[in-house]
Amino acid sequence: MEKLAQRRTIYNIGKNVKDPAQELDQVIRSAVRLSPSAFNSQSSRVVNLFGQAHQDFWNIVKETLRQMIPADSFQATNDKIDSFAAGFGTALFFEDQEVVKGLQEQFAAYADNFPIWSEHSTGIAQFAVWLALSERGLGASLQHYNPIIDEQVAKKFNIPANWKLRAQLVFGSVEAPAGEKDFMDDAKRFKSFF
Repeated sequence: MEKLAQRRTIYNIGKNVKDPAQELDQVIRSAVRLSPSAFNSQSSRVVNLFGQAHQDFWNIVKETLRQMIPADSFQATNDKIDSFAAGFGTALFFEDQEVVKGLQEQFAAYADNFPIWSEHSTGIAQFAVWLALSERGLGASLQHYNPIIDEQVAKKFNIPANWKLRAQLVFGSVEAPAGEKDFMDDAKRFKSFF
């Protein structure tokens, strides 16, 4: 429970990370590998970006948004993307649609559920990675610039066509802690029967 409480959305991140990128790459891989998935589908795919690749990714996001947002309104967006680029790395989460399609064909009675269960799988993998990075003292925030960046990201990082981008977890040193978190009343959220 302490580790769950420690994991928070941290927007003010930096590059002051003591762990080498190769070590964090292995932490992310392990967290995804150990994450459960429906029918043990293991449909989650992750591309870890460090150094220039991390910067290149956030440049893609910025330039894509620049084409969509009026110039006189772009500064806030520019600053936000720069805050993500200030981080140490980014984990791109994908779901392999060939795996989903194969399960739909193999288990036709559940065909409609496999895309939903694929989303569950990626959510669990994202949370597992976030928790593992938090345990190492790193801050992170989960972003969703897909699908507007999908084509450019696929081209830049040679992503297979069957991988569908679902989220981007940017991480780095905690440069400022998260604010207080409010919780809704348990009575509105839970029911228990004993």
